[in-house]
This record gives sequence, C-alpha cells and structure tokens, in this order.
Amino acid sequence: MVAALCAVAAVLGFAPAPASAAVRGDVADLLRAVPGLTVTESPTPPEGYRFFLLTITQPVDHREPRGAAFEQRFQLLHRDTARPMVLHTTGYNMPTTAFRSEPTRLVDGNQISVEQRFFSPSRPDPADWDKLTIWQAATDHHRIVAALKGIYAAKWVSTGASKGGMTSVYHRRFYPSDVDGVVAYVAPNDVLNREDSAYDRFFATVGTAQCRSALEAVQREALLRRPEMIALYQAAAEAGGWTFSDVLGSIDRAFEMTVLDTGWAFWQYSTIDDCATVPPSTAPTADLYAFLDEVAGFSFYSDQGITPYAPYYRQAATQLGWPEPRFPHLRGLTRYPGLYQANSSLPRDLRARHQLLPMIDIDLWVRTQGANFLFVYGANDPWGAEPFTPSRRDSHSYTAPNANHGANIAALTPADREAATAKLLSWATPQPTARVAPLAPGPLDAADPRMQRRPL
Repeated sequence: MVAALCAVAAVLGFAPAPASAAVRGDVADLLRAVPGLTVTESPTPPEGYRFFLLTITQPVDHREPRGAAFEQRFQLLHRDTARPMVLHTTGYNMPTTAFRSEPTRLVDGNQISVEQRFFSPSRPDPADWDKLTIWQAATDHHRIVAALKGIYAAKWVSTGASKGGMTSVYHRRFYPSDVDGVVAYVAPNDVLNREDSAYDRFFATVGTAQCRSALEAVQREALLRRPEMIALYQAAAEAGGWTFSDVLGSIDRAFEMTVLDTGWAFWQYSTIDDCATVPPSTAPTADLYAFLDEVAGFSFYSDQGITPYAPYYRQAATQLGWPEPRFPHLRGLTRYPGLYQANSSLPRDLRARHQLLPMIDIDLWVRTQGANFLFVYGANDPWGAEPFTPSRRDSHSYTAPNANHGANIAALTPADREAATAKLLSWATPQPTARVAPLAPGPLDAADPRMQRRPL
C-alpha cells in the first residue's frame, strides 16, 4: 500500500500521472485510495474480470474547481493493470451491467464506461444547464483519466458510438495527450448547422427507389389519416399514462414529429432486407400505425419518453447541431413548420440559441491536427451523411457496406477490417512484460449498449 499511496499522491489535484507511476497491489485498494472516488465492487463479476461501479466528484464548472460539485458515475471492467485501458464514452447514461465494447474485445483490455454529465443521476442539483458544454464534459473525462493513469499505466484508447463517438472526439480535441488513439463509431459531424443538404442527398439515394417510395407513401398516408391515427395514439397514451404538455405541447405535434422521424429511424436501425416489412399505403390504419410505432415509436415523443434525453437535445440545440431534412414529399400535409429541430424536443425553459463556433473548431482541428483517429461509419446510416474527415496524421475513416447505425469494425470489408484492427492494436500495444491470456468473445459482449434508442 505504500507504493499505492505514492501513486495516489501523483494524481492529487488530478494532474496526469506518468506511466512510471504504475503500482502493484489489489486494484480495489488502489481505487479506494484515489481522492474523490467511491468504489463498489460487484460480488459476481464476469469470468476473467473484476467489475466496479464508481463515482467521482466533479466540479459543475471546471473553471471554478472549488465551487459546486456533483457525483459522476462510471463503471470499470478490470482485466489486469498491465493491459491497455479503453475509455468508453457513452454520451448518454451509463449502463450498470458489464459489457465489452469492440475495442476492448480486440485489445483484450480493461474498460471504463462513463456517464455523460447532466444525464440522471450524474446531474448537479440545482442544474446549471449553461455548464453542459463539450469542453466541460471533455474535462470530466480528463480528470477520470488523470485519476486512474497511476494505476493503469499501459496504453489508453478511447471509444464511443454515435453521441459517444462524438464525445470521444471532443475529449481528444481538448486533451490530446490523454489517450493514444480514438475509435469513433458512427459519429456525426454537423459543422454548419443550417447546411443540411447532405441529409437530403442521403434520403434521395439510400437503399432502393422502391423502398424509398414505399416509406414516403406510408408517411404521406399517415398524415392524410391524421384523425384516425390520433385516435389510436390517444388510446395508447391513456393506456400508457403518456402526456404531451411539457415538451411537444400536444399529441398532434407529437404525432407529426413521429411521422417525420419514421424515414430516419428506419434507416438508422433497419437494413435493406427490412424494406419488405413496409406496408402498402392502402393498408388498414391499424397496420400503418403499428408500422410507425415499431419503427419510430409513438411513446418516445411523450413527456415520459423524451424528457430523459433533455441533456442530448440541450447540447444539440446549443453546440452539436441537428439534422433538419426538408421532407419534400410531405409538403402540404404538415402543420408545424420548423418542428423537426432540437429545441422542439426540450421544455421551454431549456431551449437556447445555437452557437456556431464550437463545431467549426472541432472540424478544423480534426482535419488538420487530429492524430490517431479511426472513424467507422455505416453506408446506410443517415447519421453518417455528415462524417468527420480525418487528417493524414495516422488517422483513417472506414465505411461498412450496407450497415446502419450499428456499424463496427467487424462489419467492414475483410481488407478494411484487417487494416482497422491492426491500427487499433498498434495504438494499444501493451507493455512487453504483460502476460495475460486472451479471452474469447462471450455473453459479456452481447450487452454492449452502444446503440441508443434515440436519437443519436
């Protein structure tokens, strides 16, 4: 424990500890010696691992480190301190069950998975929503890395998917020395929020003409049958206890948002093979309703469904941007111009103006200075319509053919898969002294919560 306490001293104040500060001792004792951490170990960890649920005390405003604070949750899947560490940025809530992201499996390493600030329960009380920025969140991750590098002194790689992938990019932008490489899955890059023509081009070309026409016909017919659809929606709302007054404002607005979202949600989660499930526009109203509910989910745009995602929509409104296709096939059928935007999905007191510069800064840095990036996109994923363009500084972008928002390295072509895996392993090469037998993929990997239901 003397060695452990020496390592802890290196991270007091959460300045990054040097690799030479690696310590020996029971990992639970080492973790409990780190200031600001609470540590709970699972009595039934996955085979080959130890599993911890932790919190770390974070400043609400990192520019005022002695001001208000909150507890941020993260989990640790511990393999061996000599193995690489994968920092998994969820971008949303943190799952409380153990899972291995794809990079963790490939490097056979340890994994941290962090809950994004302001997602409950990692939310200050009271919540100053102006402190929900990409820099504040990146600094959350920086302090976690600094706190644990004295224990895990091997290579570090960060990863995340969708909003989690965006989060991993932002973290590296502000703290490029924290990790040795980044694997960002299906991460959108909305540089200029008002310029959304890329999404219109995507929906004009994705899949087959027949499938696109069938989806558009279903959306049109749903709006034409609005009274009948609303009656079914109202019955479901009464049965489920859904309300609409706090966010969208009415069930009619929530219905229209769901219809607008149907094409997007279909390509985000489905494949070209699922085109066969699209009903004809002449189908009974109950069948059309069931299809929309299966694809887009009528419950999501209720107060109960959408409120947990307020931190995402607030970030989209202020900094991240949001996609806003033109929906030309629905002209004359919609009632609420400008409905399909981030502020529509927020309570009035959380709505805010968009800031132009943050995403321009991120995009320029990734294109010109960012190093050791590996981006993975799905060819049929609408979120990939505006991708990141990596620099030539040992950075790469791959697209998985026919893949949706669940695209990963395994879905790439054989040549791309081999190249991407080799690159990841080169960044995460463990210390030569490490001697840990690899684990084959198992049930632990099936719990990967990378794909959030909505919206990123």
